[in-house]
Amino acid sequence: MTHAVDQLLTDRYAIYQGDCVDLIAAIPDSTVHFGIHSPPFEGLYRFSNYDRDISNNEGEDFWRHYGFLISELFRVTRPGRLHSVHCMQLPTSKNRHGHIGMRDFRGEVIRAWQDAGWIFHSEVCIWKDPVVAQQRTKSIRLLHKQVMKDSCLSGMGLADYIVSFRKPGDNADPVSGMFDVFHGEPDEDAGGLDISENGYQRYLARLEPGHKPWPLETWRSVMVWQRYASPVWTDIRQTRTLQYRMARDHRDEQHISPLQLDVIERCLDLWSAPGETVLTPFLGIGSEVYAAVDMGRKGIGFELKPSYFAQAKRNLAELDKPADLRLFEIEDDAVEA
Repeated sequence: MTHAVDQLLTDRYAIYQGDCVDLIAAIPDSTVHFGIHSPPFEGLYRFSNYDRDISNNEGEDFWRHYGFLISELFRVTRPGRLHSVHCMQLPTSKNRHGHIGMRDFRGEVIRAWQDAGWIFHSEVCIWKDPVVAQQRTKSIRLLHKQVMKDSCLSGMGLADYIVSFRKPGDNADPVSGMFDVFHGEPDEDAGGLDISENGYQRYLARLEPGHKPWPLETWRSVMVWQRYASPVWTDIRQTRTLQYRMARDHRDEQHISPLQLDVIERCLDLWSAPGETVLTPFLGIGSEVYAAVDMGRKGIGFELKPSYFAQAKRNLAELDKPADLRLFEIEDDAVEA
């Protein structure tokens, strides 16, 4: 690819180091089946000191830069297919904004995608632990002592959202079939879902006399769908992420937190099929491409920052190992996206 600084091409994925705005121009029209990414949250975090890094833009410059990318994603996506965006509402502060409150970044993202011609397809709220958030951010909104002092400045933790958009047109290749895997917390005692044979036997034992049970495969798919169809996902394993420690660049690093694999896998399961092409314009440490390839899809990713790209290559190399021998980073500071 002409504008790539570095690249790694295999029969399962293609990842490129460089500016996604330049690199996406080489993707042919209407060839991507599904896409997913977590964009920079405008004005909140800085990821590098590159002048081409969208996270170093604010206000109109950010939305002009991101808006161009949204239009390009529209161009490369097949009609009737989806792209999912991970985002959150953003906090305001006295120092920067003159007040403590919230900003509707989620709404701004939705309007930007609609302006580019996308249909706002769906959204899901992802629960996050407010205690963990308070420990990380030290926000007075989440402090109990603020309730004792003046609760008018207290507020809830900021959840994550997956907002998904569909390109108008008919989908030529329907994504269909039953769910046979659950991506999320499997422990029922922890609020998860157990779709194993043991879980099925517990379902049978709870049936009222005379009720005809579902076959195992049907029961499993219905149980998974009911969880995925929920408007709030409370069963995401917050620390199930790829390794990211080695991606830190201490010269300019200010923030890094990969998206949980459970979230990516659910979106892939819902809106793509094995063998299809999945694109992420912000590869980061490779989470979206990793999950796509692991689930039998083909992945394409772009990443500007060398240290992130290098870690993505290391993480994707793990796919050559048996699943039980792959390395993951399970640490508290992975939970804040």
